[in-house]
Amino acid sequence: MLIPIGTEFRTRRPPIANWVLIGLNVLIYLYTDHLGQGNGAYMKAVCSLDAARPSLYQYLTYQFLHADVWHLAGNMLFLWIFGNAVCDRMGATGYWLFYLAGGVFAGFAFTLGADNPILGASGAIATVTTAFLTLFPRVHVTMLVWMFFIFTFQVPAIILIVFKIILWDNIVAPSLNQGAVSSVAYSAHLGGYAFGFAVAMSLLALRVLPRNPFDLVALWDRWRRRRGLIDSRPVPHRAVIARPVAVEEVDSRPMRLIPPTEVEQLREDIAKRMGAGELPTAGALYLRLLELDPSQVLPRPQQLEIANYLAQARRHEEAAHAYEAFLVAYPGAPDAPQVRLFLGLIYSRYLARYDRTVHHLREALESLQLDAQRTLAEEELRRAEGHLSNNDGGDN
Repeated sequence: MLIPIGTEFRTRRPPIANWVLIGLNVLIYLYTDHLGQGNGAYMKAVCSLDAARPSLYQYLTYQFLHADVWHLAGNMLFLWIFGNAVCDRMGATGYWLFYLAGGVFAGFAFTLGADNPILGASGAIATVTTAFLTLFPRVHVTMLVWMFFIFTFQVPAIILIVFKIILWDNIVAPSLNQGAVSSVAYSAHLGGYAFGFAVAMSLLALRVLPRNPFDLVALWDRWRRRRGLIDSRPVPHRAVIARPVAVEEVDSRPMRLIPPTEVEQLREDIAKRMGAGELPTAGALYLRLLELDPSQVLPRPQQLEIANYLAQARRHEEAAHAYEAFLVAYPGAPDAPQVRLFLGLIYSRYLARYDRTVHHLREALESLQLDAQRTLAEEELRRAEGHLSNNDGGDN
């Protein structure tokens, strides 16, 4: 048996909206199956989604009903594991609307090809699951293995959700057991997965949700740049002879085009090189730009990517300067805590500037959400504070 039991994501605030959803599901189950007696059974019958003759209200009510305690427990476990983080990112109202809309879409997907009743939160939870995949693809999920031996291991969310939960559990495994009778509404699950993925990606692309350098859209953008898929090729010449147009001012004096300064030209060249995936050339141009004007800062994504390139190229002094410029220009950026963590590591491990390490890691610990990142920051902070207390480093 393979069961997800937690993630390394640490919420910034208690995800009360998700707890309320879990509480509602539990309370409604207790009423319909244990406390309500005849009324509970009647409520379960009329509030399930009847695919043959669906009523509008049933697209909402079926989401809070469950067949038995194991059905409830499995759904609430997944809602707890993936819903807390999604709720933290979306906020209470947005999360509730997203959850309920996902359940409605999953129910609609089910009614397209079935004529039997359906109940359960699985479709809505499928929506939350692929939203988690989109927002936190690299976050590790802790898995419990219960077979001959009991042990745990961690796997990135993108691998678990795509290959195990979606492909294997809902596509491959059902196709291998086509003759067996199943009570699982796979079409509702797939509808929920599709809805959650499409909506979460759209919210990120439109920047309705705050971005970070580790969400799926950011990973896709970086992959495209590395592969050089952004079209930077010159436009082919056409068989049209273009003649210059003389533009004159009111007093009939010809207008003069003001050539770009060297700084402006360098910024334009950096953007073109980065668009073509030529990071080494862009990095060299960036350093030339700083020689002309040390106060220059690129647009936020470009500045961060240049800093990352310089760090990967082991040009630690230049990388630290680029990260510092990023934090000064964009202090409220959603990826600022991760930048501070990385900058603290550079100062500690390569530049022996332990006072700067302590400053940035303390700032980062106020906002870092992943347990692994917090642990790394805390360990490096203790090391840097030890150096300072022994007067072995820092730039006082």
